[in-house]
Amino acid sequence: MEGPKFKAFIIEDNEWYNKLLKHTISLDPDFQVYTYHSAKDALKDLYLAPDIVTVDYRLPDMMGDTLFENLKEKCPNTEVIFVSEQEDIQTAINMLKLGAFDYLVKSEEIKERLLISLRNFKSRSQLKERIEHLENEVQQKYEFEKSILGNSKAIQQVFELLKKALTSNINVIVNGETGTGKELIAKAIHYNSTFKQQNFVTVNVAAIPKELFESEFFGHEKGAFTGAITQRKGKFEESNNGTLFLDEIGELDLIFQAKLLRALQEREFTRVGGNEVIKFNTRLIVATHKNLLEEVKKGNFREDLYYRLLGLPINLPPLREREKDILLLANSFITGFAKENSLAIKTLSGDAQTKLMAYPWPGNIRELKSVVELSVVLSSGEQIKAEDILLSSASEISSIIAEELTLKEYNMKIVQLFLSKYQQNTKIVAEKLGIGQTTIYRMLKGEE
Repeated sequence: MEGPKFKAFIIEDNEWYNKLLKHTISLDPDFQVYTYHSAKDALKDLYLAPDIVTVDYRLPDMMGDTLFENLKEKCPNTEVIFVSEQEDIQTAINMLKLGAFDYLVKSEEIKERLLISLRNFKSRSQLKERIEHLENEVQQKYEFEKSILGNSKAIQQVFELLKKALTSNINVIVNGETGTGKELIAKAIHYNSTFKQQNFVTVNVAAIPKELFESEFFGHEKGAFTGAITQRKGKFEESNNGTLFLDEIGELDLIFQAKLLRALQEREFTRVGGNEVIKFNTRLIVATHKNLLEEVKKGNFREDLYYRLLGLPINLPPLREREKDILLLANSFITGFAKENSLAIKTLSGDAQTKLMAYPWPGNIRELKSVVELSVVLSSGEQIKAEDILLSSASEISSIIAEELTLKEYNMKIVQLFLSKYQQNTKIVAEKLGIGQTTIYRMLKGEE
């Protein structure tokens, strides 16, 4: 059985209130309680690092605000609840502004109020713990060796460039065909850099209508245009002190290229319909499948913006140039998909491996992931066979899996695909998929 999770100090010179507060907090087994009658005695024990402290605002040897400063200086993560005999609104406001967790008045409701405050403290602590856990998970997820798999010489060269991207805040431009993992590279840089505690904001430039570019990037004020019913922050503001990833930068409209260049040069912008100049400190990572220098020569991309963005170039090799990595990636996708869907982890037969290695993978890693995940569903035994790997329908397969449906919906999509392929013949489809015709009928009715 686990012991108390939190340490609570009670600093109260009134003996009766000292005992009352101790009794109240001790009702919760998550707290180990220490009591003090003076600020001086409590400060001596700060090496115990209390999680929460109740402080009588008017102690005989020190006023509450002075004690609060001492506590925060020595234990910045300790939360402080003030307890006062008087309902002094201004004092309460001042203490809360300074960072006090709560301000309670000594009254008949003190016990109930304190219990509520303790529950709020525990909820906040759990949320903070969860956030820290998720941050650690994300950082581990995007460690280079874990998130970017590969033993080929081509990908090892990418690893070397990634390490260099962490030694400074230089802009990074990632070049690569569609599906090579450009956003994954950007996330790996962000979550291993000094910006990792701040936001990672992604913008797919190709998906933004021209008329919304400025609002999307710089935000807008309420009433700036029809439909602007509230103020809205843009992507630069959202990513301040973090990383802004602009995917498909080559699709950026020429008119907005000039505005983006100015913002990057001045490190400031103004919201649409506003006058306030907003400074920003954002690390920029851009990606494109186009040759931007060629786009400059064609007049489709500004030369000055190109050199402003250039920074450290990282060229991602297509999967066809990473033959050694195909099976490594395929097995990783099989394992991941099986775990996510509580399925048995399967292996690739020799014929299946040969089929995967022989294919040119025009859709690169994204296509490989789609094909392999579908093969896990289609295969009936412990091994994935060559016939389970549907390369001829790769585009249809990719569109199905790209939707990221539930496994039930995913199975339904597969059944519909096979029904279309075999002219709605449920008998043939049942044989191909290894399920009963009745199961197909139930799925079509939405019963399974």
